[in-house]
Amino acid sequence: MIATTDGGEQGMADHCGRCSGPLEAPPVFQFQVGGEPRLRCWRCALTYAPMLRRSLGIAGVVGSLLLAINHGDTVLSGHWAAALAWKVPLTYLVPFVVASCGALLNSRIR
Repeated sequence: MIATTDGGEQGMADHCGRCSGPLEAPPVFQFQVGGEPRLRCWRCALTYAPMLRRSLGIAGVVGSLLLAINHGDTVLSGHWAAALAWKVPLTYLVPFVVASCGALLNSRIR
């Protein structure tokens, strides 16, 4: 059974718990909101604030570690190459995308 947007249970809720839009086709995602499971459409799942905060934290830690490993000598020397202008943001973006995709895949209802 899946919790509906009003807290009851039925086979499948038919509206998103945030925007009240129809949940006509997959993917449908389920997040814990205030201790209760709530269904979300894909648009609302992509902007779910607790997931985004968690992904940002993971990206900060993992991105900093990767930056130190891959470009630490360049950063510490102070001689920044022009290529670092795109490499540094990508170093943080990749863990953010991986963490977000993992959270979305984990919360997806089949």
